[in-house]
Amino acid sequence: MEWWPTALVVLLALGFTYTNGFHDAGNAIATSISTRALTPRIALALAATMNAAGGLAGVRVAETIGGDIVTVPDDASGTLVCVGALLGATAWNLLTWWRGLPSSSSHALVGGLGGAALVAGAVVHWGAVVDKVAIPMVLSPLVGAAGGFLLMALILRVFRSAAPGPTVRGFRYAQTVSAAAVAFGHGMQDASKTAGVVVLALVAGGHRPGSDTSTPWWVLLLLALVLGLGTYAGGWRIMRTLGRGLIHLDPPQGFAAETAAASVLWVATITGAPISTTHAITAAITGAGATRSAKAVRWGVARSIVVAWLLTVPGAALVAGVLVLGGLLLL
Repeated sequence: MEWWPTALVVLLALGFTYTNGFHDAGNAIATSISTRALTPRIALALAATMNAAGGLAGVRVAETIGGDIVTVPDDASGTLVCVGALLGATAWNLLTWWRGLPSSSSHALVGGLGGAALVAGAVVHWGAVVDKVAIPMVLSPLVGAAGGFLLMALILRVFRSAAPGPTVRGFRYAQTVSAAAVAFGHGMQDASKTAGVVVLALVAGGHRPGSDTSTPWWVLLLLALVLGLGTYAGGWRIMRTLGRGLIHLDPPQGFAAETAAASVLWVATITGAPISTTHAITAAITGAGATRSAKAVRWGVARSIVVAWLLTVPGAALVAGVLVLGGLLLL
C-alpha cells in the first residue's frame, strides 16, 4: 500500500503528542511552581527533559494500545480509524485546555480510538477495555487520593516537632525529585500510548503483519522528543487550576501529592495499564490537601474537573466517530 496515509497518521500522532505535552505540562510541575519550589521556566525545562526521557523508557503501554484494545483491518478503513482517533483526541485536548480543565489526554485517545473503531466496524476487545482501561481508570484516582492523604499524614507525624522553616525548605528541595518522577512517569505513559496508535496504522497500511505489535524505536524517539517540546511550550491555564484553583498547597503537601502520583504512574506503566496522569496527580493533590481540612479543597473546582473526566471518553469518541463516518462516506 501507499505510504502517505501512514505518514499522515504519524504527523497527526506528533500533533496530538505536542498538544498532550502542553495540555499535561501542569500535571508534573503545577504543585512545584505553586509552592515556589521551582521557578516556572526551570520547572518546565525539568518536566520537558523528564517527559522525553520517560518516553524512551518503555513500551508496555504501547503494546496495550497497539495490540489489545482494538483490531483494525489492513485497509483504508483501518488507517481511517487511526486518523479519527487522533483528531478526536486532539480536538478534546484543545477544548479542555482552552477551558483550563485538566482532563485526561490518555482517555481522550482511548475514547477516540473506541469511537472510531465502532463506526468503522473494527473489532473492539471489550474484555481488554474493561480490564486494562476501565478498571485502572477508576482505581488510579482512588489510589492516588489515598496515597496522597496517607503520605501527608505520615509526614505530619514524623515532622510534628521539627522547626517549620528548615522543614519547608527541605521539602522544596525534595519536590525537585518528586516533580521529576511525575514527569518521567507521564513520559512513560503518554508517549507510549500514542506510539500504539502508530503501530495500528503500520498494520492497517500493510507495512507489518497484524501479529507484530512491537514499537519501532524511531516512533518512540519522535514522540518522546515532541512530548518534551510540547511540555516546554507551557500550558499555563491548567497549571493555574491544579496549582492554585483546586487547593493551596505547601511544600510538604506538594511533595506528598507528587510522590503518590508518581508511584501510581510507575506501577501502572509496569503492568501496561494506560492510566491518566491528570487523574493521578489531581486525586493525589486532593488527598494531600484534605489532611489539613476537607474545607481546604475547593470542591466547586473539583466538581468541574470530575465533570470533564466523565465527558472525556464519550466526547472524544463522538468527535472521532463523526470524522470516521464522514471519511467512510468519501471513500
